[in-house]
Amino acid sequence: MIRKANAVWHGNGRAGSGTLSSESGVFADTPYSFRTRFENEKGTNPEELVAAAHASCFTMAVAFGLQTAGFTPTELSTEAAVTLEQDGKAFRIGRSALTLRGKVPNLDEAGFARIAGEAEKNCPVSKVLNATITLDAKLIS
Repeated sequence: MIRKANAVWHGNGRAGSGTLSSESGVFADTPYSFRTRFENEKGTNPEELVAAAHASCFTMAVAFGLQTAGFTPTELSTEAAVTLEQDGKAFRIGRSALTLRGKVPNLDEAGFARIAGEAEKNCPVSKVLNATITLDAKLIS
């Protein structure tokens, strides 16, 4: 399976701007720029997209792990907080902090933590990130 996205950029790094489009069409010509990345202007940025990819991939991995263990969640909610940090003269994504909250009938906290931990290690996006990944997983009622 191959998934594709396309980025187009015009101008220099600080004053320029670009657009992102995905093969599926879920986003098309979505703006990104220095301002959307570092100044919170409306649009997206690479770190936000990595966070979305990590949260969605990990949550799906948890769902499959629960299914394999014989549990059906009523809800799983994950936030991924990706940190962009200085790395010499450049930058790097140094951390992705996953916060998972789940409603899973008949499952205890220890079992949930074990399944979530396995999902974090085996999620394809976790595997591709060269970053510290932390996980805070808790059941909610």
